[in-house]
Amino acid sequence: MDDLPPIRETIARHGLSASKALGQNFLLDEQLLNRIAALPGDLAGANVLEVGPGPGGLTRALLRAGAKVTAIEMDARCLPALEELSEAFPGQLTVIHGDAMKLDHGAIMGGAPFHVLSNLPYNVGTALFVKWLSGENWPPQWLSLTLMFQREVAERIVSKENTSAYGRLAVLAQWRSSAKLAMKVHRSAFTPPPKVMSAIVHVTPADAPEGVPARTLERLTEAAFGQRRKMLRQSLKGVPGACEALSSLGIDETRRAETLSVAEFVALARTLNTLR
Repeated sequence: MDDLPPIRETIARHGLSASKALGQNFLLDEQLLNRIAALPGDLAGANVLEVGPGPGGLTRALLRAGAKVTAIEMDARCLPALEELSEAFPGQLTVIHGDAMKLDHGAIMGGAPFHVLSNLPYNVGTALFVKWLSGENWPPQWLSLTLMFQREVAERIVSKENTSAYGRLAVLAQWRSSAKLAMKVHRSAFTPPPKVMSAIVHVTPADAPEGVPARTLERLTEAAFGQRRKMLRQSLKGVPGACEALSSLGIDETRRAETLSVAEFVALARTLNTLR
């Protein structure tokens, strides 16, 4: 590692610049990157998936921590810099040139458990997060998610009911996982500095409630928060059986989605499943 130049020099030597179209913002502060890599705990010998490594700032910190990293990078310009890292850490880094949204992450990781750490590209961050949280198979193959988001998105993920930030992301993140805001990151830490502040969310799987199909909960939250200003009797009228489920649980159908707790959404999904 000591033989590698600072990441800033690597960026300059390869003529790299953050692509707005790809939602890139490079992190260069090595102390900050080391702190991020430490959030999941000891990564020595652990499998780690990183999406959008760019020139490899966080990748260096993960490799330095002893992780075995699989990095998915869409930007071909960054591949030579990542190849240098692969040579500097023999056997620790695998780079895949492709679109993370179109790839089977479990298959890429060979069926083994893995951690996800990523300074997610802003333009696909939320979609990837939902992808990792979705699906009937639980517990998931991933052991933890440590992800950089715009602060506004991070706050939505960890928010509670009866707040303006509370919505579908919060329910999906919290009904069978534990989500916390692990670190706030100032915009000045990035090159170029984004217009918004950022934050890191750390998510670990929890026990899934019994009798609650993930797809049912996903449909409920999509409908309820898709028309969040409307009463539940209106926003959920397109979900067969939803109004009957509300009634059986004693949930006032004139309430709005943001007033329902995660536990109430889970109960609603379970009841809806039994009514079918």
